[in-house]
Amino acid sequence: MDTPFIITLDGPAGVGKSTLAKRLADHFKIAYLDTGAMFRGTAWQLGEGSWDWDEDKLDEALKGLEFSLSGSGSNSILSLNNSPLTDEIRTETVGMWASNVAKIPAVREYQKIAQRSIGETTSLIAEGRDMGTVIFPQAPCKFFLDADLEERAQRRFMQLQEMGKPADMEELVEQIRARDDQDRNRKAAPLKPAEDSILVDTTNLDIDGVFEKLVFETEKKIN
Repeated sequence: MDTPFIITLDGPAGVGKSTLAKRLADHFKIAYLDTGAMFRGTAWQLGEGSWDWDEDKLDEALKGLEFSLSGSGSNSILSLNNSPLTDEIRTETVGMWASNVAKIPAVREYQKIAQRSIGETTSLIAEGRDMGTVIFPQAPCKFFLDADLEERAQRRFMQLQEMGKPADMEELVEQIRARDDQDRNRKAAPLKPAEDSILVDTTNLDIDGVFEKLVFETEKKIN
């Protein structure tokens, strides 16, 4: 491709975005950008309570953060200050921290600049919550995935178990419900599909079925 080709994949927690984004990136041999990991990494680096910092302290801290993306497909590596992000950022606690900092306009502006900078030079699958609406509104291929709350909690429960992390199903349901409410109702870039995005409800679809649909729709845009 002569110019970077961007595919956006938005949706709430637990709809299978990460798995599908990696498979799409492998299929099309382009990079995978996990923007949720960028917010998690930011929150993890700044620490608990950083969302209550005054503007000057927060701005100074954000200036000290630099993200980079290398590799392609599922082997894409997202680094913060030259250190690859690890599973340390994948806990539900850090996820809530990320949702808290994501409400702050200064953080979202910082992330927007960082994400667009990566997309200016690299064809990629951009996974997140406002990729199609805010970060890459001109992307030729946009998807919005969704699923029932209980199904998403079950998927997250299985994911945490596979990672060897403790998980409580009832607690996960409430945590995801709280994040949904916060993400969908925040003033800055609320979670919602772009007007021209393709909506896919994954509740009753297996991962292969969703993947085939995404590949089919993407290839129509490429060809």
